[in-house]
Amino acid sequence: MPEKPDPFREDRQRCGVKTAHTEGQEVPLILRLNDIRKTCKDTETFSNDNPLMIVLHSEAQVRNVRQLPIESDPPDHTDYRALVEPIYRKPNQQEYQADMLRLVASMINGAVGSIEVEIVREFALPLQSRALARLLGLPDSEAETWINWGIHIFRDAELGPKGSEVDEYILAKFEETKDSEADDFFSVLNRIDFRGRKLTLEEKHGFANMAFAGGRDTIIHTVSSVIVYLAEHAEALDFLREDEKRIRTATEEFVRYISPLTVISRTCPHATEILGHHVEAGDRIGLCWPSANRDESVFQKPDEAILDRAPNPHVGFGFGPHNCLGQHQARLIIRSLLQEICGQVDSIEVVKAIPEVEHESSYSRQVGYKSVLARFHGKD
Repeated sequence: MPEKPDPFREDRQRCGVKTAHTEGQEVPLILRLNDIRKTCKDTETFSNDNPLMIVLHSEAQVRNVRQLPIESDPPDHTDYRALVEPIYRKPNQQEYQADMLRLVASMINGAVGSIEVEIVREFALPLQSRALARLLGLPDSEAETWINWGIHIFRDAELGPKGSEVDEYILAKFEETKDSEADDFFSVLNRIDFRGRKLTLEEKHGFANMAFAGGRDTIIHTVSSVIVYLAEHAEALDFLREDEKRIRTATEEFVRYISPLTVISRTCPHATEILGHHVEAGDRIGLCWPSANRDESVFQKPDEAILDRAPNPHVGFGFGPHNCLGQHQARLIIRSLLQEICGQVDSIEVVKAIPEVEHESSYSRQVGYKSVLARFHGKD
């Protein structure tokens, strides 16, 4: 596979904006890293308080709940986020890290022992789901249910939308754990105090919907893309094995280089101007992460994966108050994956790979893979 092409380069260099046409609007996509950082911090002008519209295409047909904390702005966002921050910071604990490494080691060992492995649905999807079970304090048996929801619970081309099934699961779990003193995600949200009251069922549902939908496909696409990259760049494994510190820099670089999430939108409560574009009140702008992560004014050789790149000020996990809650989990999964591949695998061979390409009105870009058939060759 050639280096991933950048469909935003020309517009980024020329004016910093590319227009997408969606939901009956022209949405200016912000392309440069520093412009995106500035926009992310200005939540009064560019708001996330627009439920169901945080992505380019409305999700009104696939969910009816506000995702929390992301679809809110400070101060509400700050207070909502503080409620679940301890859960999402568990990947920083040594015991949790060791458990994740054991999970990944077992899965890599199974891949080495198989003749061929389908990476997307038979490796990356189970890995994401089982890792999430650990994050939420739930048994692996729950992860087996989530695996059946597919790559993206709202739009899995192979399985169809699973949103209603996920909602039924979530509501049943909150009912099941309503009197529980356990430390799992559902029990904690049932007990938690928020501004002198308990969370409403709608609020709890919003937190859970975000936990199961947010970052699911992006982690899966990142894992499969990392594996394909290591198969096609055999020298990368040798490079990582030379210095274990490179595992961390490579993790950040893969996030920058792959950037599986293309756009998050913001709504303008009041008419405004941005980079020469007039935006009416109620209309939206888009934050284009992969373009910012290829900004040649910030990154040398932006179209190459430089695994010891430092510093690496990417925005692969967003920026500002709404930055990704799941970033610690995602980093740990990637680090563990790289560590175990370096330790157990001599080389990876891709037998067949079908790219996942996102098509929009003004761009097309690869965000991952529909499927990858691979062979893992273990060390002698």
